[in-house]
Amino acid sequence: MSFNIEAVIGDMLNAVKNSVGASWGDIESYAKQVFENEKETLQDLAEQRLRGELTDEELESELEDEKDTVEAELKAIQVMTKVMAQKAANAAMDVLFKAIKAAI
Repeated sequence: MSFNIEAVIGDMLNAVKNSVGASWGDIESYAKQVFENEKETLQDLAEQRLRGELTDEELESELEDEKDTVEAELKAIQVMTKVMAQKAANAAMDVLFKAIKAAI
């Protein structure tokens, strides 16, 4: 299976949308920008794992760092609570991890 970062980012945004529910309309454009800003880093991590340069454990560690970055950026949105930002970041990184695993 091939890895398509554009499709994965779309799936990650859907995971965020589902986790924040009715607040999605308030944060949609900002959330899209957050993931657009992170896209290159996420693509690099995916490629490193697909080439075997990272183990699953190393990837999970790197994704924890990225989750923290995404969470911090999402927390900047006043309408989001801390719990919503954590759920959104967790949901998005889970989608990315699963997509990379599926591509292996």
